[in-house]
Amino acid sequence: MAIKTLKMRGKRYRQSVEHLPKAPVTVEQAISVLKKFKAAKFDESINIAIHLGIDPTLADQNVRGSVSLPKGIGKTRRVIAFVQGNDVEKAKAAGAIEAGADELIKKVNDGWLDFDVAIATPDMMPKITRLGKVLGPQGKMPSPKAGTVAADVAGAVKEYAAGKVEFRNDKGGNVHAVVGKLSFAEHDLAANIHAFLNTIRRLKPPTSKGQYVKKVTVHSSMSPGVPIDTSNLDAVEPA
Repeated sequence: MAIKTLKMRGKRYRQSVEHLPKAPVTVEQAISVLKKFKAAKFDESINIAIHLGIDPTLADQNVRGSVSLPKGIGKTRRVIAFVQGNDVEKAKAAGAIEAGADELIKKVNDGWLDFDVAIATPDMMPKITRLGKVLGPQGKMPSPKAGTVAADVAGAVKEYAAGKVEFRNDKGGNVHAVVGKLSFAEHDLAANIHAFLNTIRRLKPPTSKGQYVKKVTVHSSMSPGVPIDTSNLDAVEPA
């Protein structure tokens, strides 16, 4: 990290940098390091950042999906559902903060984005295609690949409201996601991180050559990233 950039950071962050390991460590060791940093006054989120050996300009090498982490992420998410008929009440009963068809589409199209995840049933996709310009840049457009287009709308709403994690690579080939809270037990955080990494590995594009998982770091909301050893991360662990 550049010295000038580091000086612009807070005292807690600078002190944490001094205690970073000199070389990449295991997932369990990285969590232990995070736990030793001086914590903020709130329960910080734990985030993972993965740099993949893919070409983001090629559609068949993009990595996108979702995963229900075994220990959750420590918060509920605001879910809406583009549905019609009996599915409206099913979605609301499952925890959707808004559910409907034409009126909800208009509300979102007019700029309402006060939600985290949008679910849609397959029959609604032709109607909501016009929302691509609104929801696409927000990463909220329903997608079959991400699991946010589902016939079982109640099940999808429940999973995402409980904290199911959706992810996709950015233009630099990086994937970012929340994998828990700093207050989680170390073994719970480790279980979540291993589950997320295994999901990423299972999604390796067949056309991706060379090292797939190039760099992994984990950090809390207020801490620097702790590097994780990637030497064994190209092999997929059993589910």
